[in-house]
Amino acid sequence: MTLMLIELTVVLTALWIGARYGSLALGAISGIGLAILVFGFRLEPSTPPTDVIYIIIAAVTCAGILQASGGMDWMIQIAEKLLRKHPDRITIMAPFTTFFLTILVGTGHVVYTLMPIICDIALKKGIRPERPCGIASVASQIGITCSPIAAAVVAFASISADNGFNVSNIQIILVTIPACIIGILAAVGVSYHRGLDLDKDPEFQKRLQDPKQYAYIYGSSATTLDKQISKESRRAVYIFLGALAVIVIISLASMAGVNLLPSFDTVQAVKGGPESVVLPGGAVETAKQLAKAGVVLAGITEVVCKPITMNVVIQIVMISAAALMIVFCKAKPKVAIGGAVWQSGMVAVVAIYGIAWMANTYFDNYKPEMQAMLTDLVTAYPWTIAFAFFVVSVLINSQGAVVVSMLPLAYTLGIDGWILLGVMPSVYGYFFIPNYPSDIATVNFDRSGTTVIGKYLLNHSFMLPGLVHVVVATIAGYGISSLYHFAFGLY
Repeated sequence: MTLMLIELTVVLTALWIGARYGSLALGAISGIGLAILVFGFRLEPSTPPTDVIYIIIAAVTCAGILQASGGMDWMIQIAEKLLRKHPDRITIMAPFTTFFLTILVGTGHVVYTLMPIICDIALKKGIRPERPCGIASVASQIGITCSPIAAAVVAFASISADNGFNVSNIQIILVTIPACIIGILAAVGVSYHRGLDLDKDPEFQKRLQDPKQYAYIYGSSATTLDKQISKESRRAVYIFLGALAVIVIISLASMAGVNLLPSFDTVQAVKGGPESVVLPGGAVETAKQLAKAGVVLAGITEVVCKPITMNVVIQIVMISAAALMIVFCKAKPKVAIGGAVWQSGMVAVVAIYGIAWMANTYFDNYKPEMQAMLTDLVTAYPWTIAFAFFVVSVLINSQGAVVVSMLPLAYTLGIDGWILLGVMPSVYGYFFIPNYPSDIATVNFDRSGTTVIGKYLLNHSFMLPGLVHVVVATIAGYGISSLYHFAFGLY
């Protein structure tokens, strides 16, 4: 037990140091933690989470090319027109705008251009910008668990399938989207009259007494409406939406029992067969390991004809859509590489690569001990795994990495898949410490100075809407998944 705790300290220290440096350091410093576990403590390394990484690369490449084509400018422009049409409702419309943009693109980093516009609309209407800006930043990250092409959703489907809970991307978002909408509405409710109105805020009024500050706050107007959108940019958006439609149609067809995909022979473990077999030479292999290796042994593994997985479908469709945008929409790959979406996506790849590999190595080597410690708790209260998801997310700033590193452990503890799906909104906790790029950027975009980090670090503008959303959305998700499971037998 002492050695187990020491090694856990190594994992947590690597995460803490990586979070302090941020960006690529999260994954890179996790590599040091992995090296200490493997070479120092002789733990057997787990398999790197390559499936999730491949999907992130495909989706981010497609989104990056969309940005390079100017297609995202058109999407932001449409969103701005909608927001400016109803400025008095900016506090409720802003978070839903950022939420649905993230669902479409699969990354929350697409909303940076929209944040200064939200602040500008609020200021011009006399609304305290902290109200829409705080919840809009939170909502931009909430959408990750609701996007069929986001790493967290794809990883959940893939890992669940490996553990006998077959759920498609569409089935996942049928739970997470309504749950997160309920969470956003609750967060909007507590944000709607949050803080003093601008005309009653003494600090803001004092700031306006300085002519330079007044000119800074009210002297300019952030907008994308003056941008000329080319026909190639519009075409890129159509290609991107068409790719999403293909993914959704294939998922829906699969749910309806209609296979639209090519099928191939594959090896799988025999249901009800022995868990392991002793091979010549004394090596012990589990049925799952034999199946992954393509080894067929009578009574242990069998050959079945299966369609390709949705993981592969998403990769093929996304990378093909990127190619079509390059060929037909004048999208320049070099511009995509320099864009915020592609760069932030590659940072996410490195983070998941390092963090999940290190965490999985630790958990895989201590599964029996963790089962012994946690089985009684999760058997009586399986929903308590949501607390573990949230705490890990606070540390590692990646919902995809939380799913990849924690979901296998949750399944080994015997928690049902429908429960884990229900508490999926709890994998978003990195608003807690305000060091995430979208939160920092939002503070800088708010010219009024009402969206703040806070003197005591944790008393920042994103804490209240973030906590309200996670609590309400997790409870709602658990209830929705329970309804599907018990009333309709869908999960």
